[in-house]
Amino acid sequence: MTEPHWLSPEQLAAWTRLVAVVELLPGALDTQLQHDADLTHFEYFTLAMLSEAEGRSLRMTALASRTNATLPRLSHVVSRLERRNYVRRVPDVDDRRAINAQLTDEGWRKVLDTAPGHVDTVRQSVIDALDERDIDDMRRIMAKVLDRLDPDRRFGMTTGPM
Repeated sequence: MTEPHWLSPEQLAAWTRLVAVVELLPGALDTQLQHDADLTHFEYFTLAMLSEAEGRSLRMTALASRTNATLPRLSHVVSRLERRNYVRRVPDVDDRRAINAQLTDEGWRKVLDTAPGHVDTVRQSVIDALDERDIDDMRRIMAKVLDRLDPDRRFGMTTGPM
């Protein structure tokens, strides 16, 4: 049996800090969104992805990819958003077998009302702690990691210029 290729102390320090951020940040985002908008982070993210799509509508399978959700999880969340009149499901005009999730006018207003507080939380939690060089480094580093984790760009994220 071969010896594991252990992380160096510097690599371990970087890794444990990344894990801490990955664990702590969702809670900070959820807390703000629950308090200010009565939405979970995933619900808001779903609405935001629809708000950025052409016609504010996406096939459920495309929305699942962009939110990194399984179809059953997404369907459950879309059902909750439908009950609040933020989203409606409509048959796809090109393929009647497919279903689209479409942002309603009320859902669009919810995104517009919620976005400023969410951006403030993102700034306070992450962005404002960094200078411009840090932001460039973070963008570059996350692009490299995304290339490994999502080589097919299922999440809909482009890595852009480095």
